[in-house]
Amino acid sequence: MNIGLIGAGSWGTALAIVLGSKGLRVSLWIRRKNLLEKMAKTRENSDYLPGVSLPESIKLTNDLEEAVRGKDLLVMAVPSHAIGDLIEKMRDFIGEGTIIVNTAKGLAKGSLKRLSQVILEGLPHHLSCKVAVLSGPNHAEEVCRFYPAATVVAAEEENVARTVQDIFMSSFFRVYTNTDIIGVELGGALKNVIAIGAGVCEGMNYGDNTRAALLTRGIVEITRLGLALGAKRGTFSGLTGIGDLFVTCTSPHSRNRYVGMMLGKGKSLQEIISSMNMVAEGINTTKAAYELSQKLGVEMPITYEVYRVLFLGVKPQNAVESLMKRDKTREIEEVAFD
Repeated sequence: MNIGLIGAGSWGTALAIVLGSKGLRVSLWIRRKNLLEKMAKTRENSDYLPGVSLPESIKLTNDLEEAVRGKDLLVMAVPSHAIGDLIEKMRDFIGEGTIIVNTAKGLAKGSLKRLSQVILEGLPHHLSCKVAVLSGPNHAEEVCRFYPAATVVAAEEENVARTVQDIFMSSFFRVYTNTDIIGVELGGALKNVIAIGAGVCEGMNYGDNTRAALLTRGIVEITRLGLALGAKRGTFSGLTGIGDLFVTCTSPHSRNRYVGMMLGKGKSLQEIISSMNMVAEGINTTKAAYELSQKLGVEMPITYEVYRVLFLGVKPQNAVESLMKRDKTREIEEVAFD
């Protein structure tokens, strides 16, 4: 089994360690030459996961063709906005029948498409490649240190999901399968929007009651949009729904929660972005999710208020008041999409 792993950020490096610890041959593509040189010298990624050694079976490369050509499995671990351009650059090197696993969480800017759709549309039509998605409550900082974790791999064909499951499964990384690729992708993307909202509330020094209410109502609107796009309701009760939502809204490792916290403390979005060396996917996803909700007529009040804070300059306090003063309604609703 030859594996190409595209992207040496925290998550890409952590997944390379997962696979390398099993003795699998992994070519890890590193975009920045200076980072490649440091990693080759120290056998660790000190920019993102300092103190964690890379297994010897991981080969480091800055050559995209070398990382892609002849590989049975390709793992995409780059920010969502880079997926389309990279697939365009990779397409001539991808072999027949290669399985491509996307790990980025987001929606395409402009087209509002899921990332698996972006990948498939960028591939040559003559290739019979399969696309799977890996998503769950997984922080790279813990996975790379072999803390027990669980995740989900989704593909439209069960046998593809099982193949990827077998490749990633280990004594510390438990992998479940799911054929609802729509729900798994949307759960992973949209939880980042709610996490920004949770961070805002924390930055404003609100308490546990506020966070609990936000998470609970957050999964409701994630489910609404998911059902409108053809996902299965049960997926949002699983690891990529409630599980990923919980960890992203509460963990100190969460970039999206951090963005929200700084907004709640009065920082501007530009100040926050300039202080980070990693991408908070929830910022762009908020805009895409808001646009999707408007296009489909799906009510997503938390997403709408996060959108207003991020892009319209609304003060967090005013956004919270707007949510609390909405018209009265029942808690449990019947959604007609399934």
